[in-house]
This record gives sequence, C-alpha cells and structure tokens, in this order.
Amino acid sequence: MSEFALPVPDHILALAKRAATEEQMPLDQLLVSLISEGLKRRTALRDLEGRAARADVAGALRRLNTAPDIAPDQEDEPTAPRS
Repeated sequence: MSEFALPVPDHILALAKRAATEEQMPLDQLLVSLISEGLKRRTALRDLEGRAARADVAGALRRLNTAPDIAPDQEDEPTAPRS
C-alpha cells in the first residue's frame, strides 16, 4: 500500500476525527473508506452521464406514445404515503 501526505484543513480534520471516534475506527481507515466511497459515486455519476448522452429520447418517446392508454392494474395503483 502506498502512503501519501495530504494537507487537510483543520476543520475537516476535526470532523474526520469525530467521525472516526463515532465509527470506532482508526482515522486513516475512515479516510480511505470515505475517499473510496466518493470515487465510487463519481464513477457511477460519470457512467450515468455517459448513458444519458447516448440516450435516444425521441425513440423512447415514440415507444411510449404507442403504449395503450388504459388504467393500471389494481396492484399497480399508488398507495397513500406513509406517515
């Protein structure tokens, strides 16, 4: 595993230390986990953006326009929101 020195603003480091204490894990492990989660989200967002750029909106709308205009099955009806 590689090591990397990273300057971190004091307020962010304080938040990270508090989070590590709450999670009962070492600070370095928490930071690696948070970086990993952030990179996974970034990758997923880029993938979605790429898919959206390739979307055939006109084709999708054409297909939707050919769907029959009928009421949904009873089990597909929306339910009341939970409170």
